[in-house]
Amino acid sequence: MPKSTVKKTKMFRDVSFLPKKYVKENYLKNLRSATDQFLDKNPTLTKSYLHFILFIYDLEFFTIDWAHQEYGISKQGLSDRIIYPLMKIGYIYKQFDKLSPSSTMQDHLFRDETKFNYRVRYALSQKGRMAVQRFYSML
Repeated sequence: MPKSTVKKTKMFRDVSFLPKKYVKENYLKNLRSATDQFLDKNPTLTKSYLHFILFIYDLEFFTIDWAHQEYGISKQGLSDRIIYPLMKIGYIYKQFDKLSPSSTMQDHLFRDETKFNYRVRYALSQKGRMAVQRFYSML
């Protein structure tokens, strides 16, 4: 791929922006300052908590097993350092608790999970969704 061609008259400038036809909007340009401002206004959140709620924003619910594989953190670290503290401050809640699965015979025959080995499903609370929306508006 050939190098881009830049006019020699721009050689002594500190910065030169690409034309708007190539880059429409760059919302992440202010990511660092928006993150710092947001965390100052929300002292209960840390940067790792914010990153995790941004990661799960589009999910209806999730399990710790799925989240640790997709997010790239060990199960123990994810549950102890991120999920349980977020539950404690109200950003995540249990959508389906351990003894929630159906008790019909068909469900038990065709599923690997019984009420004794059922994995808890977590979801982002309304408080968490509102926090993500506030962060997006800051960007």
